[in-house]
Amino acid sequence: MTDESFEVAASWYDGTSAIRHEGAARWDRDELLLVQNSGATVAIPLDDLVYGEKLPGATVYRRKSTPDFRLRLPRDLPPGFAAHLPAHAEYGAWVDRIGLGKAAMAFAAASAVAVALFLTAPDWLGPRIPTSWERNLGEAMVGDFGGRLCSTPAGDAALAKLLGRVDPGDPKVRSGVANIDMVNAVALPGAQVLLFDGLVQQAESPEELAGVLGHEVGHVRERHVMTALLRQFGLSILLSGANSGIGDTAFGLAQMGYSRDAEREADEYARARMAESDISPLGAAGFFERMAEKYGDNDDSLFGWVASHPSAGERARLYRAAADKDEDFPPVLSDAEFKALKSMCEDDPDVEEFEFF
Repeated sequence: MTDESFEVAASWYDGTSAIRHEGAARWDRDELLLVQNSGATVAIPLDDLVYGEKLPGATVYRRKSTPDFRLRLPRDLPPGFAAHLPAHAEYGAWVDRIGLGKAAMAFAAASAVAVALFLTAPDWLGPRIPTSWERNLGEAMVGDFGGRLCSTPAGDAALAKLLGRVDPGDPKVRSGVANIDMVNAVALPGAQVLLFDGLVQQAESPEELAGVLGHEVGHVRERHVMTALLRQFGLSILLSGANSGIGDTAFGLAQMGYSRDAEREADEYARARMAESDISPLGAAGFFERMAEKYGDNDDSLFGWVASHPSAGERARLYRAAADKDEDFPPVLSDAEFKALKSMCEDDPDVEEFEFF
């Protein structure tokens, strides 16, 4: 027997019956393997064979064209022929070709590149997301709140007046109040801002809400929103849209974190707009002082909207420092307008209750 031509004992199942055939396998250095016995000869193209399994002293091969076909050949085949047969892949074809060690190094390098891209992509990709995509995504996210957005004629008018004072620019940012008892406010894609009713109820003056609203508008105007969404949820949110569950959406938005630089930039935007509109920053300072007193003044103790921001104490000091002590600020809303804004969710007969579970 040589590598040019050989014949060995073989057994096979033809794939159409349970009969085991005994005979011989013959190869003549062409692309066919002949298996034959006294009854028949079967010509098998070598590229139709696939590795099956190893048995003591034998290797089993299958056929791509006949899944139930089984051919059993001796394991000690001539090297020239064995090289033409499919080998057992321990880890996968390309890993077996280059070796496990090199494959592990290649995988580690690719993982490092992927992690680097994932960590840096939001910063450069977020501001470049087309505004039409951002608007559609924002509409989908607002739609997730369903009938949980509060609306009354007087409350809507008061909120629109407050928004106009802290955001005189174009295009206009849209705002609303969500019937959710959380101290939170969010800027959504597509130039939309939501105040949660829990935060509205915490406010003791319209100037406090002006500081919060101006901050979220700052995120919109500085195009921080898509950067934060990409960092929080990954690129998949652009493909799948908003979460289907209102609870998931609310918690996801509540935990959405901006960079500290972005947070400070949004606060600077709010203070600048309040100064232009002659709105007292002392209200916002008082709000953050109460948050620091109630929840503590370290970054990890605050929940919701203030959790991922610079410490409440720091923010209170900066807002208080922005006030001109000799200036007499006019009220940003009348008492009746502020009351209408505070009672929006209570007075809306059609608003739905929000439940976490």
